[in-house]
Amino acid sequence: MPPVSLASIESTGANYLHHIEANHFALDTDEPAKLGGQGAGPAPFDYYLASLAACTAITLRMYAQRKGWELGRFRAELALTRDDDGRMHVHRILRSDQPLTDEQWQRLLEIVANTPVTRAMREGAEISSARGDAL
Repeated sequence: MPPVSLASIESTGANYLHHIEANHFALDTDEPAKLGGQGAGPAPFDYYLASLAACTAITLRMYAQRKGWELGRFRAELALTRDDDGRMHVHRILRSDQPLTDEQWQRLLEIVANTPVTRAMREGAEISSARGDAL
């Protein structure tokens, strides 16, 4: 089965700063200076939230277009917290500059609960690792 998505990462020699290639897009990741990084890019959990935010916005835009709803300027704000047991919680707030009805909002909240990335994060994914050849 061909991969759904591809990504690779390579170190830069500047502590935690790394270059990512996601499909053909170049990104950087780092840790904040207070954690020993350079603060030169989003941290891994920033990308975690960003991937969920992107899937949220794209899925809701597709759904609204199919329904003929004007979503207008849309915004999803996400926050990641940990509870006292260390479990992670993500909270999403959705906003639109269009006057959507309560029924439309209810349906959008139902849809957003089942976006592909939401399901993958909620249900988990099997992760395997293997040693590769030397660079």
